Amino acid sequence: MSSIPKNNPNVQTAEGAQRVKTAIKNTKRERVNYEPVKPQMQVGFVHNNIDCIGCRACEIACKDKNGLNAGPRFRRVMYVEGGHFPDVFAYKVNMSCNHCAEPACLPTCPTGAIFKRADNGVVDIDSTLCIGCRRCEAACPYGAPQFDPEDGLVKKCNMCIDELEAGRHPYCVMACMMRVLDIGPIDQLRAGRFPTKAIGPGEVPVRQVKNMAHPELTNPSIVFVPHSQGKV
Repeated sequence: MSSIPKNNPNVQTAEGAQRVKTAIKNTKRERVNYEPVKPQMQVGFVHNNIDCIGCRACEIACKDKNGLNAGPRFRRVMYVEGGHFPDVFAYKVNMSCNHCAEPACLPTCPTGAIFKRADNGVVDIDSTLCIGCRRCEAACPYGAPQFDPEDGLVKKCNMCIDELEAGRHPYCVMACMMRVLDIGPIDQLRAGRFPTKAIGPGEVPVRQVKNMAHPELTNPSIVFVPHSQGKV
């Protein structure tokens, strides 16, 4: 318990500390035969690298929804530029948690705070069990879990699960003025069969773009319409 931040609210009382200890014991037993949850339908993201203008409205909407201060960004718009004049290029890659089929973060969590939902495959965190050990942060190849020093907890995108359950889209998707960011069943997105404005006529989605960790590591639930210079 020495690595737990002192400001972590889950271990500041005897009752909270005991609850965490119990969770750790239960998690150890469950991890012996750990198998990733296979959801009824895996929901995932699609991002069009070509048409994204980098306005960062999705980032701001995400921070507003989750009440994040300066620092943590659950959704990140990354600018990629290169080439030599006159042959130059620029495009954007937009990522958050990829709600992987085999999340690397989940089995590293000693308390079982990280879990995968059986109905839609969203990877979420039970903040009442998080002890801020940051093992998940180190394990994720996409930088999704992020430590919040203000309360000593690790947090990340949960695809605005409350919005999904209400039949709405995540805040980031709703804020995208170019409609280049969307969600849908990941198998349909990969096959290009899901009706979305993020995939234009003749555009073929791919699972990986340059400088991205290999998708076979965790089987992330995201596809891209790649820029010509971003194709792997």
